Amino acid sequence: DSEGGLYVCMNTFLGFGREHIERHYRKTGQCVYLHLKRRVIEKVPGASGGALPKRRNAKLFLDLETNGDVNSDDFEYEDEAKLVIFPDHYEISLPNIEELPALVTIACDALLSAKSPYRKPDPDSWEEELQASKHAKALVQLDNGVRIPPSGWKCSKCDLRENLWLNLTDGSVLCGKWFFDGSGGNGHAVEHYKETGYPLAVKLGTITPDGADVYSFDEEEPVLDPHIAKHLAHFGIDMLQMQVTENGLRHNDIKPRVSEWEVIQEAGVKLKPMYGPGYTGMKNLGNSCYLSAVMQAIFSIPEFQRAYVGNLPRIFDYSPLDPTQDFNTQMTKLGHGLLSGQYSKPPMKSELIEQVMKEEHKPQHNGISPQMFKAFISKVHPEFSSNRQQDAQEFFLHLINLVERNPVGSENPSDVFRFLVEERTQCCQSRKVRYTARVDYIMQLPVAMEAATNKDELIAYELKRREAEAARRPPPELVRAKIPFSACLQAFSEPSNVEDFWSSALQAKSAGVKTSRFASFPEYLVVQIKKFTFGLDWIPKKLDVSIDMPDFLDINHLRARGLQPGEEELPDIAPPIIIPHDPKVGEIRLSCFRRSFLVALDVDESSVMQLAEMGFPLEACRKAVYYTGNLGAEVAFNWIIAHMEEPDFAEPLVIPAFGEVASSGAAAFGAVGLDNQPPEEMVAIIISMGFQRNLAIQALKATNSNLERALEWIFSRPELEEESEPALDMMNMTNNANANILTETGSEGPRIKDGSGRYELFGFISHMGTSTMSGHYVCHLKKEGRWVIYNDLRVCASERPPKDLGYIYFYHRIPS
Repeated sequence: DSEGGLYVCMNTFLGFGREHIERHYRKTGQCVYLHLKRRVIEKVPGASGGALPKRRNAKLFLDLETNGDVNSDDFEYEDEAKLVIFPDHYEISLPNIEELPALVTIACDALLSAKSPYRKPDPDSWEEELQASKHAKALVQLDNGVRIPPSGWKCSKCDLRENLWLNLTDGSVLCGKWFFDGSGGNGHAVEHYKETGYPLAVKLGTITPDGADVYSFDEEEPVLDPHIAKHLAHFGIDMLQMQVTENGLRHNDIKPRVSEWEVIQEAGVKLKPMYGPGYTGMKNLGNSCYLSAVMQAIFSIPEFQRAYVGNLPRIFDYSPLDPTQDFNTQMTKLGHGLLSGQYSKPPMKSELIEQVMKEEHKPQHNGISPQMFKAFISKVHPEFSSNRQQDAQEFFLHLINLVERNPVGSENPSDVFRFLVEERTQCCQSRKVRYTARVDYIMQLPVAMEAATNKDELIAYELKRREAEAARRPPPELVRAKIPFSACLQAFSEPSNVEDFWSSALQAKSAGVKTSRFASFPEYLVVQIKKFTFGLDWIPKKLDVSIDMPDFLDINHLRARGLQPGEEELPDIAPPIIIPHDPKVGEIRLSCFRRSFLVALDVDESSVMQLAEMGFPLEACRKAVYYTGNLGAEVAFNWIIAHMEEPDFAEPLVIPAFGEVASSGAAAFGAVGLDNQPPEEMVAIIISMGFQRNLAIQALKATNSNLERALEWIFSRPELEEESEPALDMMNMTNNANANILTETGSEGPRIKDGSGRYELFGFISHMGTSTMSGHYVCHLKKEGRWVIYNDLRVCASERPPKDLGYIYFYHRIPS
């Protein structure tokens, strides 16, 4: 704890502060604890910081939960460990081989050397010192008259302008290798080496008076070039005149996006630090800013504050013996750190005077370090458990899923985000319609690029950019497309084509269109701007746009109306069902139907080839297209990114039997956040066979979403089919005059809070970079009438909140 160090129970190896140790003893009866302390001995000469600190307790628990760096090189530490016996609080100093049994000594040693989320080595500790290349001293440089301009470079083979490398032998400018997230290039620099054998290349954009990034293709690693100045001068490059053009985060986050980084982080503006409850920053653990941004927004919502921090004593008292593996305990702990104000305190006056005297004007970064929270919340997710950058929207849905699965009381805080979507599908030939409903948590708005209000400026900018490329001049100042929010909202409400639509009225494939409306409005509306898309070459890219997001939003006109007079519903006739088969069997007999289905593997080969051309293994591409239901290369690409690290990623596609597909498909296609709801695809198959929707859901729930067993379950209970009535007719939902009316979709269904569709903006998350898998996230929240920027540990009053450049927006309902 904040004074007495950390107590570790020897029976469970769990850590407690002094304020909780007595409670834990009374609760469990476990009486043997290891007491850990760390003391600062002296400041290391030459280390950055203030004056020599006083000898004090290191407050291990506090340091670990806050930004204190227990492995810092600025100080020398002395660790102290004691064994404490309760209830008499008898202490035995360690090591003490003479007085302690061998088993206890071994346990203490194992605990003191055990790994934990807090003792993971810093990523920097893995970096090895670069060695001078064996080719540097005698490097041959061709006298071919090549001169490299100071900017405006592009690959000589594919015209790419990012991740470019200058070969130090012949002066060729070529692109680097392609990365799975869409960054990098086409690998022309490596191909050039294989053709010529010229070993060294320098990365353009990293050249400064202090050096540059050099890579040796022959040695297959980054190297030092002691003669880099001479080698660059051979091609007319003066190192003293060069400046770095990269921000150091990823290869593709370079000069064209510097303005985005500056605007979103409010660079160049003196920002006033904020302290106190609700103004606590979070340490970046290495590409963990997506987590920090989402959690800051989540714990600014009163329902989440009450559910976790408001129930802190009860949650801690009834936490399991291993609280590190309990979601509610970890959420409460993180929420308390953000909201208590204990880890966001302004510097003392004496510290400020000391900074002024030493001309050190560094802001005080308190904050918390969410190692344990990240370790728990990402342990079952291969992507979030890595140190790579992630999509904040995907993490938000992952968090909601965990909240749904771990109820904290009678109220589920995630209810505030949940809403119903009415989807109206119409057959273009018969004009008949079908209404369905689904649950969602995010409103995804498309970017209406065709509605840009500054098209003339964009055309002029593009002409200047091409001219600059041709003349090898620096590119012109970036012009960002300005998109009206009303155009994005209109694009959301417009009908979209349904691919491979099967019309039950025509008993054949036909053209179909689908429109989406709100069957209910949530308490808190989360709006995602769909900035990330694919180019013509199927490389992921980000749309650099400015959208005039409103402070006040009214979407009541998007309220669902249900089946209208004069509309005729599509008949409930089963479409032809193609069921995947076991190639060893070739045919599956469903006893419940007493007939056989001829089965065939249906994979869209055109989508497979598009993915294969991007460099993915062919079998992995086939699996991606198959498991995403032939919905296209874009959807299959997302499947590939999510499954790349699986051991059988590139193994041949093996189609399981029908029942196995049903159970495994539940995880692949289930609605995010509704672990108690069966996959909509399976529900649709059973409905298409003539059964009621609620009966299909009941059967799938009873059989763990196994389609074959669900059909047998229905046929073995004919009385249920006769008695079955929908628990709620979604399409006949009426507007209730009172907001916050709880609408049950069934005894076990999700709770829907409906009300007015008028909202006010209170927060947004912004992304900087060219891909969701690189760059940086920042959160802006409106608190106490003013905007505040949360940039990892830095929490300051915002002077120019960039509301037009956000990625995810948070609105709360305006009381009617």
